[in-house]
Amino acid sequence: MTAKELTTHTTPTPATREDFASVVALVVDGLTSEHSRRAYRRTLEDFLTWWDAEGRPTLSKAIVQRYKRRLQDANLAPSTINQRLSAIRKLAREAADNGLIPPHLAAGIERVSGVRSGGVRTGNWLSREQAEDLLNTPDASTLKGLRDRAILTVLLGGGLRRAEAARLTFEHVQQRDGRWALVDIMGKRNKVRTVPIPSWAKVAIDAWAKAAGIREGLIFRSVRKGGRVNGESMTPQAIYSLVREHAGGLDVAAHDLRRTFAKLAYKGGSALDQIQLSLGHASIQTTERYLGVEQDLTDAPCDRLGLRLAS
Repeated sequence: MTAKELTTHTTPTPATREDFASVVALVVDGLTSEHSRRAYRRTLEDFLTWWDAEGRPTLSKAIVQRYKRRLQDANLAPSTINQRLSAIRKLAREAADNGLIPPHLAAGIERVSGVRSGGVRTGNWLSREQAEDLLNTPDASTLKGLRDRAILTVLLGGGLRRAEAARLTFEHVQQRDGRWALVDIMGKRNKVRTVPIPSWAKVAIDAWAKAAGIREGLIFRSVRKGGRVNGESMTPQAIYSLVREHAGGLDVAAHDLRRTFAKLAYKGGSALDQIQLSLGHASIQTTERYLGVEQDLTDAPCDRLGLRLAS
């Protein structure tokens, strides 16, 4: 075998963009959360687009570190950068498993460090007055307005994720211990929980259901421009859009209403463990970070001990 033949024999054919698109699909299909699947697909498509613009150099640790610097130069939050790096590590792992890159290059990409966070970003939330104004913004004289108002009540009154609200059925709405609750709803990682809701949320759901003429199956459905229910389910993106629509000039997204639920409940005296159960958080520490609980030096725990030192 000549040197030319040996080179041809040992050098693998470069992977195409289509090859990596297939690997992206493998990465996304391995995730259980629909939200994570959307985020990972968008992240990896952005990365591959950047990679194309760079001339598609060998996918390696050095290239991923260059991309990481680009994200930092764009002043993205550390949590956002770390999420994107996590997706790229999974891409490299799948690419190596499918023979698109050598295992040692994938191992190098795995060693690209994340970005250290200088603190926890607590995000946005509404004041009680702002939340109340938002609840009453939809036009309750229209079918769409009744539906939108009912959706806002379960986001603000129950702390639901938008995907959970989109999947909500009439069978979930039941009475427990003399009050209304959303029973056995499925959240992230297929965790099941029961969420109490205020009476005004049940009133809003009933008003929408009566006007729409529906009593079973999915609660929230698409409304045609002519004001007719077409029977199709709402998507999480549609719920995101309607929150932005009714928020007006407020910089608030659907997930901020979940955070507002937690903030207002905590300020109202609700126990952290009960907020944790409603939100479906895995630990009380997650709920504390979510609330952005701050140390109070003016009314500290030591002031509540009731102890005195004898003079």
